[in-house]
Amino acid sequence: MRSCGDRERGVFELLVVDHHVQLRGFVRSLGVDRDWVDDIAQEAFLTAYREWASFDQTRDFGRWLRGIAANIVRNELRKDARRQRILRAELVELLIERHVEKKEPLQPVTMEAIRDCLAKLPPRNRELVQARYGNGESAPELAQRFELNADNVRQLLLRIRLQLKKCVEQRLAGVPNG
Repeated sequence: MRSCGDRERGVFELLVVDHHVQLRGFVRSLGVDRDWVDDIAQEAFLTAYREWASFDQTRDFGRWLRGIAANIVRNELRKDARRQRILRAELVELLIERHVEKKEPLQPVTMEAIRDCLAKLPPRNRELVQARYGNGESAPELAQRFELNADNVRQLLLRIRLQLKKCVEQRLAGVPNG
């Protein structure tokens, strides 16, 4: 589907201005943590923008937008339910680490790539990685230390791991086999 054209974009922008406060209140009323309300509302507006062509402009935009936001919250609930199928994060990490220990040791070139990629991280992210994986500090401990909440720490660590994985893969792709 196409998003807004230039003329329609102006109409859409006015609707955003008119509805952003009400949408944030609606999202919060669904039980969304206040730290995530803006993210959910923004995602709803982005979805509405992408799906603008499918919106019947004779209908209530606010109602349509709240429906989008409710669907986003439902999807988040499903994600949480899937996460809860995993026993306990700390236990799962321990089991994964034990499984990894049974594999072959990392090649020196891989270790070098990991070290280089870690060195490229911003100091705060490097410190977070060291505290979690080097020192074994838990997400709640890190949350207190870095003045975040535990969920934000987990999300940040996930992003850092993905960033490191991509960096290492790129480094290794440039290394000749032999």
